[in-house]
Amino acid sequence: MSLVPQFGFFELMLIAVVALIVVGPKDLPKLMRSAGRMVAKARQMAGEFTAAFDQMAREAEMEELRKEIDDLKKNNPVADAKRAFDETTAPIDQELRKEARELNDAVNKSVGDTEETETPKAATAADAPAKSEPAQS
Repeated sequence: MSLVPQFGFFELMLIAVVALIVVGPKDLPKLMRSAGRMVAKARQMAGEFTAAFDQMAREAEMEELRKEIDDLKKNNPVADAKRAFDETTAPIDQELRKEARELNDAVNKSVGDTEETETPKAATAADAPAKSEPAQS
């Protein structure tokens, strides 16, 4: 069902004859140009109205999508489960990191002690061949 009136060939011919009689052949081209401009302007306005209406509809849909995404972010059961798991395992993780630091410190300390005891031995071993060489000459 269309709200625009439907004009057939005979209706258009009747309008053209009445316009020719009322306006006259001299002013008929001016009338047709102005009628064409009015129709073009009406179509342009209708197009702008339709575009504005479509834009408002898109914005409303985008707003609804944003709300749905925000709701999904807030009520995400996977994120809630991950958060609960992280909270549960945080003390264990801290203890493991503390133990790892203590072990690392202990290893570094024992390696440092070993290096201190080996350094004098290496120096005496280097001195010994130097002393024995001149004795052989």
